[in-house]
Amino acid sequence: MLEVKNARMLYGNLVAVDHLSFQVKPGDIFGLLGTNGAGKTTTFRMIMGLLDPTEGEVLYHGEKVGYHNVNEIGYMIEERSLLTKITVKELMLYFGQLKDMSPKVILERLDYWLDRFGIVEYKNKKIKELSKGNQQKIQFISAIINNPKLLVLDEPFSGLDPINTELFVSVIRDFQKQGSMIVFSSHQLDHVESFCEELIVLEKGKVVIEGRIDKVKKDFKKQNIKIIGDVDIKTLEAIPGVYKVIENKNQVIAKIENEEVAKRVFDYIKTCENITKYDVEQASLSEIFIAKVGQRS
Repeated sequence: MLEVKNARMLYGNLVAVDHLSFQVKPGDIFGLLGTNGAGKTTTFRMIMGLLDPTEGEVLYHGEKVGYHNVNEIGYMIEERSLLTKITVKELMLYFGQLKDMSPKVILERLDYWLDRFGIVEYKNKKIKELSKGNQQKIQFISAIINNPKLLVLDEPFSGLDPINTELFVSVIRDFQKQGSMIVFSSHQLDHVESFCEELIVLEKGKVVIEGRIDKVKKDFKKQNIKIIGDVDIKTLEAIPGVYKVIENKNQVIAKIENEEVAKRVFDYIKTCENITKYDVEQASLSEIFIAKVGQRS
């Protein structure tokens, strides 16, 4: 288990992380989100043992991260950190041996991951010859080559197209299935929403949202109603509890304060003609993020 206990990190008078606590159990995917400068990277560095918190503690299976257990951890930083003048094979041999892996095992796993990511032909290419997207794949492979039990990913989807993003997600899910703990950050909240169970959102080092995503969305209460058909926008806007109506080309979206308002909207929709769609959905994670973080900006 990974435990962050009341961790506080100061840089002089600047509070980078302010009394942060959370747990990640084997098989959990945990999202650590926030705007730039919110404290995410500092938290990752505390988890990795690169920084000691000013107050509190960070424990991996009850111990601080050190030379005795770091081989079980994979870390992918946001900034690309590859040695560009050497080949992919040479790079993996270097990173793998830092994790006490034998060259034989490193190369076996490298062949597997190159095949999985569809870049077998780049094994003996220099890093600087690869596209940015393929360099991102290599950086990801360097984080998972040791088959980590704790995988820390800082913006792993940065610069990836949708197809390769889904490929990364499938690999992350495979690690989840084998019982690894995964902690990650991403600005692509649709992907966070699709495969992350629990999250914390930081703003200026403080927690502004935390908990299971389903509960976070339920507690937010606001909902969206998507409608296709002949509706009068002004009538819809006049319904108490409807705080915004968006008229798109193919549908109308009524944003409502809570589920009780949906009943009033439905009573009106029953009087309309040619209604082919009426869906009530919880607010998206992006909407909640903007509402909660925007209030504090």
